Amino acid sequence: MCRDQPSIKSYVIRGGRITKAQQRSLDTLSGIYCIPFSDSPVDLGAIFDNGNPVTIEIGFGMGDATAKIASVNTQKNYIGIDVFRAGIGRLLMEIEKQNLANIRIIEYDVKAVLENMIPAGSIAAFHIFFPDPWPKKRQNKRRLVQLPFTKLLASRLKTGGYVYMVSDNQDYCDFALAELDASPALYNAYAKFAPRQDWRPPTKFEKKARASGKDVTELFFVKKP
Repeated sequence: MCRDQPSIKSYVIRGGRITKAQQRSLDTLSGIYCIPFSDSPVDLGAIFDNGNPVTIEIGFGMGDATAKIASVNTQKNYIGIDVFRAGIGRLLMEIEKQNLANIRIIEYDVKAVLENMIPAGSIAAFHIFFPDPWPKKRQNKRRLVQLPFTKLLASRLKTGGYVYMVSDNQDYCDFALAELDASPALYNAYAKFAPRQDWRPPTKFEKKARASGKDVTELFFVKKP
């Protein structure tokens, strides 16, 4: 197992059946590809045994997009942070199947991970694809992409690094746009919303959203010099 769970602050632990194959991957591969939580900064170069740039994906779901992006960008490293056990098991299966040496997983609350484990100015990018929109107004305070969390993201980015968010909930995108605009260390790479980034593979969730008639909106913010 990656780690016994703390009280989760930035996620709701989703249920769902874990298949035998996913459980087998959790049992046999976690010790190789999962990074245990630590309350002190980690050496990213030592984790991957190279000095390649590191991208963190927050909430990777079933890991389909994560594996596809990593497979065509072998000179970049990727850390997926999530607490969805079925998804972790599924991504571990893909890591083994495709022999992806450039992916690691942390099963822990992302805020605690960034605050404790990730050194300042060490990350090339953050990917946040289809985060929970918490659509009810009283739930907005639970949304991930808002101040002061956006400042935490910026503090961990290298100069020129980026935050890339995608969502099918327009209200959340409007909300996140305002929060990112209000983050002093970040600037919008586009006038408002970003065009679709062609290198990002569509997820099953995205295909389902588009099939139901929902628009998908993207945000792309860069850390200032």
